Amino acid sequence: MADSFKPAYKRVLLKLSGNSFCRSGESGITMQEVSNVSQQIRRIHEAGVELAIVCGGGNILRGRDFAAVSASIKQPTAHYMGMLATVINGLALQDALENAGVPTRLQTAIRMEGVAEPFIRRKCIRHLEKGRVVILAAGTGSPFVTTDTAAALRAREIEADVVLKATRVDGVYSDDPEKNPHAVHYSDITFDEVLKQRLKVMDVQAIHHCQEQNVPIVVFNYQKEGNLVRVIAGEKIGTRVGPPKKDA
Repeated sequence: MADSFKPAYKRVLLKLSGNSFCRSGESGITMQEVSNVSQQIRRIHEAGVELAIVCGGGNILRGRDFAAVSASIKQPTAHYMGMLATVINGLALQDALENAGVPTRLQTAIRMEGVAEPFIRRKCIRHLEKGRVVILAAGTGSPFVTTDTAAALRAREIEADVVLKATRVDGVYSDDPEKNPHAVHYSDITFDEVLKQRLKVMDVQAIHHCQEQNVPIVVFNYQKEGNLVRVIAGEKIGTRVGPPKKDA
């Protein structure tokens, strides 16, 4: 793909899972992986896209899973621990982006002014308008709410044109393609169909938020070279989840 491209969206909410911060099959943070993502983000920023990023934290600690195997840890505590893991990822991404020459702000839903700004909707939007990438960490600041739902909520708050969910698969399938070789890949699917078939795109609450605001979701494989840029450019990559298309 050419160095320059025309973005299809003005304001984007990118959901990065914790897995994007480490190598496949590993945990923790691998800065080479973070740097690779940062270089793709740099190209998007240079094209003038207003970009907010919601970080997951599963590479460090997933609250729900940790509570399930730790009898002495209460579920709310485990969820708060998971939220703090997203802040660690956010700090790593912030430095990687700034090292790539991208002006960045880190905002958190849990106040910790020593390392980040608190999330304030109007301030976040102002940063975007000034050409800064805004990293949104600590989920919604409340336990029992996934970072997928946080991404959908933030997309509504900042009036994003689209939610991009970066994954390690090529979109949405009717079944797990690694277990079922006959699983069907969807290039386009409606919110209602996702909910009816209980497809694992994002959690149900996140789908409802996007549906209420008619914010489309694009699920794509960020690991394929240039895919993030191609999605921003409007190419048909991965799966688009949205309202029913109007008849021509």
